[in-house]
Amino acid sequence: MHHIFTRAGRFMRRDDGQDLLEYGLLAALIAITAVAAVGSVGTTMNRVLWQLIAQNV
Repeated sequence: MHHIFTRAGRFMRRDDGQDLLEYGLLAALIAITAVAAVGSVGTTMNRVLWQLIAQNV
């Protein structure tokens, strides 16, 4: 029984995967922000260019 508690204690103290999880969350946040920014800029550019084309036709 003592062996199980010792192994559980070691498992709880390990933080190997924590860095990987943090990098994954950071990458996901950057990807979401980039998609939102590109979508917003794309919509604005589309609107501006189509207005310019419509005025010159």
